[in-house]
Amino acid sequence: MKQELIITSAIAALLATSAVSATAKNATLLSPSGNISVAVEDAPDGNLTFSISANGEKLLLPSQIAMDFEGGKKARKIKSTSIKKDIKESFDAPFYRNPHFTTQCNELTVRLTDGNSVTFRAYDDGVAYRFSTDGKTGNVVTDEKALYNVAGNPTIYLPHSTNEKAPEAMAFQNFYTVTPISSASPLLAFLPTTLDYGDGLKMTILESDLESYPGMFVEADSTSRSLKGVFAKYPSSTDFYPWRKQEYVTGRENYIAKISGKRNFPWRIFAVTTDDRQMPVNNLVYALASPSRVADTSWIKPGMAAWEWWNDWGLRGVPFKAGINNETYRYFIDFAADNGIEYVVLDEGWYVPKSGDMLTTIPEIDLPALVKYADKKGVGLWLWTVFNVLDTQLEEACKKYSDLGIKGFKVDFLDRDDQTAVDMTYRIADATARHNLMLDLHGFYKPTGLNRTYPNVVNFESVFGMEEMKWSPTSVDMPEYDVTFPYIRMMCGPVDFTPGAMRNASKKDWKAVYYNPESQGTRAHQVANYIVQDSPFTMLADSPSNYLDNQECTDFITAIPTVFDETSIMDGKMGEYIVTLRKKDNSWFIGGQTDWNPREYTVDFAFLPSGKDFKVTILKDGVNATKQAQDYELETLTVNSGTKKTIHMAPGGGFAIRLIP
Repeated sequence: MKQELIITSAIAALLATSAVSATAKNATLLSPSGNISVAVEDAPDGNLTFSISANGEKLLLPSQIAMDFEGGKKARKIKSTSIKKDIKESFDAPFYRNPHFTTQCNELTVRLTDGNSVTFRAYDDGVAYRFSTDGKTGNVVTDEKALYNVAGNPTIYLPHSTNEKAPEAMAFQNFYTVTPISSASPLLAFLPTTLDYGDGLKMTILESDLESYPGMFVEADSTSRSLKGVFAKYPSSTDFYPWRKQEYVTGRENYIAKISGKRNFPWRIFAVTTDDRQMPVNNLVYALASPSRVADTSWIKPGMAAWEWWNDWGLRGVPFKAGINNETYRYFIDFAADNGIEYVVLDEGWYVPKSGDMLTTIPEIDLPALVKYADKKGVGLWLWTVFNVLDTQLEEACKKYSDLGIKGFKVDFLDRDDQTAVDMTYRIADATARHNLMLDLHGFYKPTGLNRTYPNVVNFESVFGMEEMKWSPTSVDMPEYDVTFPYIRMMCGPVDFTPGAMRNASKKDWKAVYYNPESQGTRAHQVANYIVQDSPFTMLADSPSNYLDNQECTDFITAIPTVFDETSIMDGKMGEYIVTLRKKDNSWFIGGQTDWNPREYTVDFAFLPSGKDFKVTILKDGVNATKQAQDYELETLTVNSGTKKTIHMAPGGGFAIRLIP
């Protein structure tokens, strides 16, 4: 028999600090400052509903949440409730955009007569809730109800699935469809998604602490102006694509998860912001994830990597045929060493993809010799592989390549987030951590705090990145996306966008080119990516030949750290422009980007310590960058805390600033 775990709301006064008997049918939980309120009510049909308001404005109307279990009794009665007030937490967050931060919230916990519970948290920058079970309710979760009734008619930013036949199976990469929710398509969309209520007020839906459970998608209903949570069903059968032995789902059960014992379910997060500058630095996903399971992180060394796939191993002027061979990778290693680049990635092809055997290299690759050569040059090597291929050979592959001296795996083509896919991810994260191997996850669902639980996971794709420039239609607007996703997608974790194009094109001139790809927008816009984007492990996506032809830009890029001490947003408006400020030791870095609209931006250096001069290098759009997107200018000057500097950004342009005392 199916059991529906339905929570009736619990009531406790906000000043209460211990469990109390529940007699009423509603409760209100306030954030520490009182700016955000969560109203929890018992609906007539027995479902728990909650609503969210910010500064008196309704964001969510009463919205039903519940969990369906197979077997057992229906849980409708409250046993007890408790409120914890003024929960303060401090976080040491290695390799995160702000390595030290604090949070503060109030918490309401509702305990049910069958031992299950739901917990609500109210922060000044958002709301979160999660279900918990004591393991007695049932071992099969048939579904989770999450029906979010949106107040008003806000504009919604939806990244829809790109797979019409099996929408829950795709790479989690798409641009945003922007529309009033009353006109939204019912196509399945992945998280995060943002609702814009006007006058700066926005709410972004995310999740955290996703473990052994499917991730959440949403479907919009334009008539009811609601978002329905959707979860991939548990796979019943799988098969493999022959060309790279990638596993895919061929059949699914009628339930979403199998569980055992006492456990928590993922946090559902509603990040509330009143200024777009707050969005890229909202920390709720990281804060609500499980703490680190890696005791010693001293071996984890993020950095930059020279990478061959985007430029198609595109060397010129060399005395050998460029491709997947020892000569090409020695050249990449030399380039990395000469330019202070920490790593080189060997992407697809170093083993035979269709073999599904990453323990055997192709004859053209002598991996031990390449590792030895790279080590002498002070360069580390990373290896690409497919998720299920690594999982099948997990312990043997981790031991072999860790012992050999490989620094990490770029793991690709998961393309799903059902429970078995999430379980595979945790197995891989744990095994690689035990063998001192870092991870860069591609073809992967959105970040849900895994980089806190396993800090060896140093980056995620889950973004409509530079690879799309190899095949996208001219209708794709990359500069606009570049100044949109940092506000939405980057809220949940870092991005492996793979920037660094040295071929740059204006809106009129751009076209997709597979073997010699080019970016939309200016050279300065490309360089600014390295400051705007959270990316502890980041690529130099273009060819060493192109970087050597543009040594000035290469030197500027490689002088930018990938991990910082402080991050903030100086200015910006989602979908239009962004200006990011970062600090590393005593140096500062500023990255600015615009959409296809040109704009003037005045940088105010008031953040600098008073009474101290800084040497500034500015890489900005050249006077001809509107038509010649590769045109840029380097300017050097001395500034202090009283200096203001106006910079012109061309269409699709930007700027990058380095300040050294």
